[in-house]
Amino acid sequence: MPIVLVHGLRVSASMWRPQVNALRAEGRRVLAPDLPGHGRRRGELFTLGGAVATVRAAVDELGGRALVVGLSLGGFVSIAAAAAYPDRVPGLMAVSCSARPVNALAHMYRIPTALLDRLPDRGLAVNSRFHRLTLPADGAAAVLDGGLAMEAARAVIEEVVNLDVLGLLASYPGPVWLINGVRDHFRIHERQFLQACADGRLLTVPRAGHMVNLDQPEVFGKLVADAADVLAARAAAPGETPPDPAASL
Repeated sequence: MPIVLVHGLRVSASMWRPQVNALRAEGRRVLAPDLPGHGRRRGELFTLGGAVATVRAAVDELGGRALVVGLSLGGFVSIAAAAAYPDRVPGLMAVSCSARPVNALAHMYRIPTALLDRLPDRGLAVNSRFHRLTLPADGAAAVLDGGLAMEAARAVIEEVVNLDVLGLLASYPGPVWLINGVRDHFRIHERQFLQACADGRLLTVPRAGHMVNLDQPEVFGKLVADAADVLAARAAAPGETPPDPAASL
């Protein structure tokens, strides 16, 4: 089962370097596209529709069906893509995004974004230092090598604030893995997210924060690989229930 990895706000596809390298070393087909306004696409306006189209294009490039894995902003985008194209997304992994993007929560992000925008570099130095202090050295390098799109935050917040993420999850019929680091501040609605899923499971990764794939790269890579194998087994033998990666934590 091919795999599409969808990055978070301000960062780029480079944040998935540990997983891309490990999964491709196993012979798996993996794509990690840049969303509009990020990475190699900086300067483009971010729209949710454009982001969902990016995920669809990546899935189609891999043959038309893939496990979609999204972290933070990428999680919201992946949920929207799975709901829009359930025939193309047989399984969804929504990571570090178990918080409803309601207006009150969005306002918490508008304030620091406005303050950072007043700085000469729009907060680039602050964010770079934050990643270096909070992530392992290899993880920080993976994030920073793709650049930080500080200018993308405003458009992203306004696009996502009215997203009915629970409704989208409820409309998606496939299996959903909700994955959060135990120290992640984005876990506040994880039970609501789980209840919304038609076929969901919730996994909490020890010793990990918001960037769970970089705090625990090997554990996270195994979860992704196991989920892909579950989907492949389901496709090969409909009606049977293969082991679930939730058992690995």
